[in-house]
Amino acid sequence: MAAAQPGAPRPRPLLVACALRIERAALRSGGAHGAPLGYTVLRTGMGPRAAERAVLRALAAPGSEGAAVLATGFCAGLVPGMHPGDLVVAEETRDPRGTVACAGTSLLAEALARTAPGRTVHTGTLTGSDRVVRGQERARLRATGAIGVDMESAATLWTAVRAAPPGAHRPVAAVRVVVDAPEHELVRIGTVRGGISAFRVLRAVLPAFYDWHRSLPLPRR
Repeated sequence: MAAAQPGAPRPRPLLVACALRIERAALRSGGAHGAPLGYTVLRTGMGPRAAERAVLRALAAPGSEGAAVLATGFCAGLVPGMHPGDLVVAEETRDPRGTVACAGTSLLAEALARTAPGRTVHTGTLTGSDRVVRGQERARLRATGAIGVDMESAATLWTAVRAAPPGAHRPVAAVRVVVDAPEHELVRIGTVRGGISAFRVLRAVLPAFYDWHRSLPLPRR
């Protein structure tokens, strides 16, 4: 491997944020092979406020300057025909504070299709909520154009973008695994099977996250 040239910019770190212990377990059990320098898995806790606090702390830590941020974990699918284990790649995240555009959506979707063959990859708007959504609320969110909903992704990306240094561009993305869908709600008997399927998919797709990270431009000095 060629030595880095003196003064060359270092690759930006990668912060992967999730909310739940089971999500963090999947991301850690997937193995570190190919992980970029500065790869960190952050468990934020549930809800948008917890995500905002945790991401702010993480990005203020030494060595996190210029970090790319990817929000991941499980979500509720909003589109009829979705199944547990499907993947949602956000083109943008949205919550009451506004919309955040994601970087490299097409590349990330292609990488996910390679690492999780047989799984359907959906791209579109991922919307935020401060509670679990069901029934008519699910239909209402679908009517806004969103294809998936979770409690942390929008808050994570909003916070990450706003915490970037003045004049700097921070790449952000969100990938969620469907664990709950219109025909497969959590209250049904298939919940356990769906959860296991989503866990296995999340564990398998780490190489796609690394591919996305490698595609990002180096940070400016």
